[in-house]
Amino acid sequence: MARHLLRDGWQVRALTRDPDAAPARALARAGAQVVRARLENVGSLTAAAEGTWGLFSVQPTVGSPGTAPDFTTEDEVRWGVNVAEAAQAAGVGHLVFTSVAGADRHLSEKVPVNLVSKWRIEQRIAELGLPATILRPVSFMENFTGGYALRDGTLSTGVAPDTVQQLIAVDDVGAIAASAFAEPQEWIGRAVSLAAEELKPVQVAEAIGKALGISLPYVQIPLETIREVSEDFAYANQWLNEFGYRAEMAATRSIHPTAMDFDAWLKRTGATQISAFLSSTSRQDA
Repeated sequence: MARHLLRDGWQVRALTRDPDAAPARALARAGAQVVRARLENVGSLTAAAEGTWGLFSVQPTVGSPGTAPDFTTEDEVRWGVNVAEAAQAAGVGHLVFTSVAGADRHLSEKVPVNLVSKWRIEQRIAELGLPATILRPVSFMENFTGGYALRDGTLSTGVAPDTVQQLIAVDDVGAIAASAFAEPQEWIGRAVSLAAEELKPVQVAEAIGKALGISLPYVQIPLETIREVSEDFAYANQWLNEFGYRAEMAATRSIHPTAMDFDAWLKRTGATQISAFLSSTSRQDA
C-alpha cells in the first residue's frame, strides 16, 4: 500500500518496530519516512501519527507469518484497538482498516475466531466515531508463496480439493486502500468485501505447476491433524469448506477493474516468489 501512495505522490510515514530491518530500509529507499513505533504502545503510535492526515491499519492474525508462537486473538484485538485510539488521539482525518470478509456475519452464524477479532476492532473504530473505511479482503494469493501451503513437494492446506476458495492479491488491496485515501468523500463510512478470483485448491496447484513448469499435486491436510495443533485453525478450515467468504467479485472489479486473477498474479509476482521459496527450501534440504 505504501508503494502505491508513494507512486501517487503522497508523503508516507511508515511505522515499524525495527527501522534497520530490510523491509523498513526498502521503504526508506523508496521515499518513505520510517518511524519507530510498537503496536503494544498507544503512546508510541500516537506520537508517530501526529501531524498525519490518513492512517492505514492492518494487524496479523493467529498463525500469520512472523507472529510469535504465543500470539493470540486478544493480542490482535489489542493492537487494532491501539491503532484506532492513536488515530483518534492524533486527530487523523481518515483511517483505513483492513478487516476480513465475513467479519460482519458472526451475528448470524458461527465464524472463525479471526473473523470475530477483526469485527471487534471494527466495532471499536465505530464506537470512537472515527472517519473510517473498512476493507474486508478474502484469502490472500500470497498464502501460497511459502511454508504455510508449500511442503514436501505438494500444495497442502486444510481446504477440500473441490472447495471453491475466494482469493485476492495483497497488492490489489493496497491499490484499493490508496484509492480510498485519494477519494475520502467516496470512501469514508464504507465497508466493502474484496475478492478477485475463485479457484479450487487443485486448480491453484495446477496453475502454479504450469507457471513454474513443475509437478505440484494438491494434498488436503486432514482436519483432525490440524485440530491436534489448533482447534481454532481447524474450525477456520472447516468454515471455508462449508461456508466460505461469499464476497462479490463483480463489486470488487467495479471498484478496481485491474484486480488480478490468479494467473495474472503468478505472472507478475507470484511465480517468482514461489520459485524463490522452493529454491531456498531445496538448498536447506541438500
